[in-house]
Amino acid sequence: MQQAARAVPVADARTALAAARDHLLSLQHPDGWWKGELETNVTMDVEDLLLRQFLGIRTAGETEQAARWIRSQQRADGTWANFHGGPGDLSTTVEAYTALKLAGDDVAAGHMVAARSWILSRGGLEATRVFTRIWLALFGEWSWDELPEMPPELVLLPKWFPLNVADWGCWARQTVVPLTVVCTLRPRRDLGITVRELRTGRPAERVRPQWSWKYAFHSLDRILHRYHRRPVKALREHAMRRAAEWIVARQEADGSWGGIQPPWVYSLLALHLLGYPLDHPVLRHGLAGLDRFLVREQTPAGPVRRLEACQSPVWDTVLGMQALRDAGVPGDHPSMLRAVDFLLAEEIQVKGDWSVRRPNLPPGGGWAFEFDNDGYPDIDDTAEVLLALNRVDHPDRAAVRGAMERGVRWLRGMQSADGGWGAFDADNTRQLVRKLPFCDFGEVIDPPSADVTAHVVEALAVLGHDDEVLRRGVRWLLDNQEADGSWFGRWGANHVYGTGAVVPALVRAGLAPGDHALRRAVRWLEDHQNADGGWGEDLRSYDDPEWIGRGDSTASQTGWALLALLAVGQHDTEAVRRGVQYLARTQRADGGWDEPQFTGTGFPGDFYINYHLYRVIFPLTALGRYHAAGG
Repeated sequence: MQQAARAVPVADARTALAAARDHLLSLQHPDGWWKGELETNVTMDVEDLLLRQFLGIRTAGETEQAARWIRSQQRADGTWANFHGGPGDLSTTVEAYTALKLAGDDVAAGHMVAARSWILSRGGLEATRVFTRIWLALFGEWSWDELPEMPPELVLLPKWFPLNVADWGCWARQTVVPLTVVCTLRPRRDLGITVRELRTGRPAERVRPQWSWKYAFHSLDRILHRYHRRPVKALREHAMRRAAEWIVARQEADGSWGGIQPPWVYSLLALHLLGYPLDHPVLRHGLAGLDRFLVREQTPAGPVRRLEACQSPVWDTVLGMQALRDAGVPGDHPSMLRAVDFLLAEEIQVKGDWSVRRPNLPPGGGWAFEFDNDGYPDIDDTAEVLLALNRVDHPDRAAVRGAMERGVRWLRGMQSADGGWGAFDADNTRQLVRKLPFCDFGEVIDPPSADVTAHVVEALAVLGHDDEVLRRGVRWLLDNQEADGSWFGRWGANHVYGTGAVVPALVRAGLAPGDHALRRAVRWLEDHQNADGGWGEDLRSYDDPEWIGRGDSTASQTGWALLALLAVGQHDTEAVRRGVQYLARTQRADGGWDEPQFTGTGFPGDFYINYHLYRVIFPLTALGRYHAAGG
């Protein structure tokens, strides 16, 4: 039962609003952008050490600092989790144990004994995911013969053929192509240690000969293993050359691949194995770029280093601009104008892989998440860029207007056939690649999602595009409302995020606040408000429905819920007052909020993110809209 709430003192709400506004303004870079850390789990740091070990460039100092960070993230039960407060993860724990043993930790030490005991109790190395076993195979700790086969001939398949490169989500295709090279060449280098003590000795699970996709693909995998031993030589050589060309062509200006860790490290491994020396410009640039993704800190135990999986300057900037406008910062404020200059320079003017499905759509008008990612503008960022640009008064109005017109054109052209929008590609919905034995970690396709579709619908509605494109987007959202009244959140945790995005979008698109779909969403949010007045949803909700809408209150998730309730005119209700009271009561003295919880999603069920600016941006947006509504 919800506890009764006293009215929010005006001074408290306004004081919290002003403090958060000033705090966010203070975090802007002189070049106009905002960027908070993207905190993930320790696999980033483990794989960075293993990459350097494989290339022969690992140093004692790097190892010591990374190991110190990895140790600091171990839980009391000896495990490592994939998000704050989550359960121990077997593969992550195996990788962390391997890195600490590589760093010289005594296997008889308490923390290593606890980790090893837990690993063995959960099935040992034999039960880890494919990607973990690939890293072990690189050093002879796992047999390549016991891994799924991924032939490089994949890159030669035409776009109409099942399992071609365009069938994969952009993050997956950039990872899979270099991995086909690595898994074909099957290298083995010295790790200097062994982790054989993590094996249970249990035989692998046998797939019974009955009709199922799992059995069909395991049968195909056996055929591909035989082909690996006797490939068509000319075809194999051509495929390897084509894969190398494909990889090199997609390196970004900062040395990365897609601005994200997985394709980056596997591309470096693949090219190195194909004969590219470490001083080759492609490899030298790629390795140097990793330094930009390192976070270094001084801790009581000594200096630590950790690697971000990605960076989000465009995303943080456009969300921050809207939060500041909602907080009353003028559209011609110098901070806003610097941000616009940054965004105009970040517009992507070239065709990328998205054009495979939309060959006639002109380039331009797309923005990516990262500093440097010209190959993969994304729909979510582009929609939020348009919403942000629409709220500024920049002196170069023609430049802003032109960028917005190109952005609208690109967004409209990227609508999928079912009326929704995915994150990077249109109609990236072929389910077949999900069935491959190789794909046991994370989403590998990019179908439309409620949160991305909502952001596009909101942008098009705000900019006055009331036509069939918008109406099909609205219909997609209504058709994909959950039975309980919420919406699933693909890129944020989870139903609170999806609902917090969809409700304001539908209101902007013309649905009346009393519409049945919106009333159901409001009821769901009110039913899932915590006793402390906030909202929270644990990431376990992606795997266990019992967690949907349940979890410790966080500032960012409370902001999402309030944005939905405020959009339907609920500013003078007990639920909203209690939510605002929660934000005012938990705010830090510097204007920010503490939020160790992860509320961002990379791969539902597998990989999660703590966006360090979410805890400022979304509470500020909600407080600003509450104040504007007369709260």
